[in-house]
This record gives sequence, structure tokens and C-alpha cells, in this order.
Amino acid sequence: MLAPSPSPVYAIEARGLDKTYRGQGKAPPVHALKAVDLVIPRGAFFGLLGPNGAGKSTFINILGGMVTKSGGAASIWGHDIDADPMNARGAIGIVPQELNMDPFFSPAETLELQAGYYGVPRGERRTEEILRTVGLWDKRDAYARTLSGGMKRRLLVAKAMVHAPPVLVLDEPTAGVDVELRRQLWDHVRELHAKGVTIVLTTHYLEEAQELCDTIAIINHGQVIACEPTPQLISRLDQKTLVVTPQATLVPPITGFEDVIFAMRPTGAFTLTYKTSEHSVEELLDRVRAAGVRIRDLSIEEPDLEDVFVELTAQK
Repeated sequence: MLAPSPSPVYAIEARGLDKTYRGQGKAPPVHALKAVDLVIPRGAFFGLLGPNGAGKSTFINILGGMVTKSGGAASIWGHDIDADPMNARGAIGIVPQELNMDPFFSPAETLELQAGYYGVPRGERRTEEILRTVGLWDKRDAYARTLSGGMKRRLLVAKAMVHAPPVLVLDEPTAGVDVELRRQLWDHVRELHAKGVTIVLTTHYLEEAQELCDTIAIINHGQVIACEPTPQLISRLDQKTLVVTPQATLVPPITGFEDVIFAMRPTGAFTLTYKTSEHSVEELLDRVRAAGVRIRDLSIEEPDLEDVFVELTAQK
């Protein structure tokens, strides 16, 4: 169990964290993490995003004690992973991508066994509470191999919670999960976050990260290329899209918009994508009217996290 300690400023702190894997055979070494500096505040709902092979899993596996770092330092809840590995590992729960569980153990047995690994005394175990929280109490005695894919995902979350860690890492937790199950899972995770648990999320569903995370870091080629509050990160993209629906069918080409990105949509609307630092909506609307277009409807589309992600990772 995690030794009692004052709540730290940072849930996770990495300084100069580095990892190089030896190449297989004649293959060159792989520099998976390159002197990563990253701090995750206590109580954050933090997104860690990046393309496949960017270094996310290596970072998480170092924190979990499954990969040995090549250099730098890291601490979890104020416990250095080298100087105080027992309390560091006791402070974190990791929900992996892989469905790793014994198929012949029931959910109740799985949680009891996991709690034993962490030294949780029998009188302090919360097996029923946790299984009810993730909606698996009615399946408590079923073999894990008989559970659906979504139930197995929830069981992984339950396993990570048995020692009541203050930090929970969710590594692609909704991969392959249907929409309803994703909603249920996020309801459970939001409840944990509301109780003070620091959540670290990796996901390829960028709309999830945008909706859930207060802060997002983007890692690419082993380096952190951005780490900002989510609204600030999205505001990095200096562009918006004006969507104009004309009263009559527009016959292209329409001229006078060579300095912006003009596109037609199947609905009959057309779009003008522009840099907010160079154009205003009023100016563009004046030009639309000057082109003889009578407007039936219009709207403005803001950039989202996917736009920013593509822009930043394409630069590397």
C-alpha cells in the first residue's frame, strides 16, 4: 500500500527522461524518449497524445516499472521511481491496452489476487465497491473468459483501482469499445476524477481528449512538442472556416477569394477558410456580397484538437 504522505504539487514529474532500445541484430538502436521533461499536476485530467511509435507507451511503462529508463529521473506522487520504487508503484494504477487477465479467474477473484499483490489487508479490500463502480458486480463469479470485450475493459480499470492509487493511467481504454460502453466508462472515470484521482489518458479518439482533458501534451519522435491547457492548445491554429449557404444554387467558379481557401460542399454551401490574423468575418462577408451572392445562412467552424494534432505532428 502507498505510505501516507503529504499531497505533492505534481502527480507525475519527469526530468530529462531518456530511453534507448538496443537494435535487433544489425538494426540500429531506437531512441524512444529523448530527454523528456513533463510535469502533470495533482488532480489534473491530462491527455498524452501522439502517433503510433511516438514514445507514449515507453513513458508509461517506465512509470509502471516495466521498462528501465536509460537516463533522467521520474517520480510519482513525490516518490522517485529509483529511490523509492515500492511507494512509486503503489501510487499509480495503469490500465493497459492489452486485455491481460487470467481467463479462468472470476472478476472477484481477479481483484482479490491483485489486491494481494499490492499488500492490501483483507479487511481493507474494496472488491464489491469497485466491481459495483465499474458495473461488474452481477458478473463477479463468472469466468473472465466469458465476459464481453467491454466488460473485460472495465475489469482492467477495476484491477488498476484495487490499491486506491492517487494516479490512474488509461492507455487507449476505449479501443474497440462501442459508443454506449465508452460513455459508461467515462462516467466512471469522471467520478474518480471528481474524488481527486489524477487521470492520465492516451487515446486515438481526439474528440475524447478534447472533451475530457484540461491539459494535453503531444509527443512525437520521443519528444514533447506541446504541453498546454486544452483551449490554449486549440487556439494555436490561426484559422477558422466561414460556411456560407447561398439563397440560390451557386455556379462556380466564384472569384475574389484567391487569398483564402475556397471549397464547395455537397449541401450547396461553400466554405472560406482563412487566417484570423489576416482577415475578419465582416471583410469576407462584404466580399461575398460584392460577388453577387445572397446569403441564406452562415456559420463559423472553429479548429478542433485533430486539426492542431495534424499540424504539430506534421512539422516533425
